Amino acid sequence: MTRRFIVEADGGSRGNPGPAGYGALVRDAQTGRVLAERAASVGRATNNVAEYGGLVAGLQAALDLDASAQVEVRMDSKLVVEQMSGRWKIKHPDMQQLALQAQQIARKLGGVRYTWVPRAQNGAADALANSAMDGKPVHRDIAAEPSVAEDDVQPTAEPAPVVTTVTHLLRHGQTEHTPERRFSGRNDLPLSRTGRAEAEAAGVRVAALGVEVVVASPLRRTRETAEIVAAALGLPVEFDDDLVELDFGDLEGLTFDEARARHPLAVRRFMGEVTVAAPGGESIADVSARVAGARRRVLTRHAGKTVLLVSHVTPIKLLLAAGLGVGDDVVHRVFLEAASLCTVAWTSDGRASVRLVNDTAHLR
Repeated sequence: MTRRFIVEADGGSRGNPGPAGYGALVRDAQTGRVLAERAASVGRATNNVAEYGGLVAGLQAALDLDASAQVEVRMDSKLVVEQMSGRWKIKHPDMQQLALQAQQIARKLGGVRYTWVPRAQNGAADALANSAMDGKPVHRDIAAEPSVAEDDVQPTAEPAPVVTTVTHLLRHGQTEHTPERRFSGRNDLPLSRTGRAEAEAAGVRVAALGVEVVVASPLRRTRETAEIVAAALGLPVEFDDDLVELDFGDLEGLTFDEARARHPLAVRRFMGEVTVAAPGGESIADVSARVAGARRRVLTRHAGKTVLLVSHVTPIKLLLAAGLGVGDDVVHRVFLEAASLCTVAWTSDGRASVRLVNDTAHLR
């Protein structure tokens, strides 16, 4: 009987480009048992290059196990899945080389098909990729490890209970930029009088939510919002630099019309593609990578708690995207008011649910 494998692969870059690593594993498609795990650094690279590295490693691990196997590759990278399926062109030279390597390995297997899965369903490969970026490579062949005789098997402990961590996401109150919808990134603007009133109203609302931890972006407008709310809760504030707003570079302080008039091509590209940076600033993909790091820290350090994250429009939208298991381009399709509240629940088995978006009832 032909064996069937599932390859789960992922990659990441802290900086995009920056220190990068990949993770991959092979499962038996019938039992779900993990047969092999791989994780390694790829040096300084982009997310996409690292993702291709994970694909190559996963296919090679499957080939090493059984060259005749039928393989389904599951990845949360739409780009890699579409390119390897032949529907999108591959333009990046490094990615072309890795794609060719993957194709060569795939031709030696019994058959390979590619499936896109939401990010929440690719948690095992993501964890391996992060292990690689943390300087902890993995090369494990579970299928080759000696089996234990049935008589020697000791009763196993009960499976660990699923832990749910609830994150309430609060956008900061208004500044002088907010009413005019100006690009507001790394500036040091304080809350306006309206913004402070909004933060106080948010504090009353949040007090009823059972919040145990407050984590905030350290920028002045988020710091002031968090401190007002935390005072109402009687809690300290933790700060995480990865929750800061996108760096809008040359667009900082401009309205959209002003930005489009001064930088027509750059703005069109920035608004149309998540991997394109604002002129002199960051891309949405850059922010996504660091927000993912902040999310992992919160879910690790405060597992099972109710956490308030005080941040900005772009990071909050990206947390919602992660909760929904959709692409980062959803940031262009969600609107968030100043001092609005969103809620996402995350479970320790890799699932997530979005429970609230852009709630402003406390401001009325």
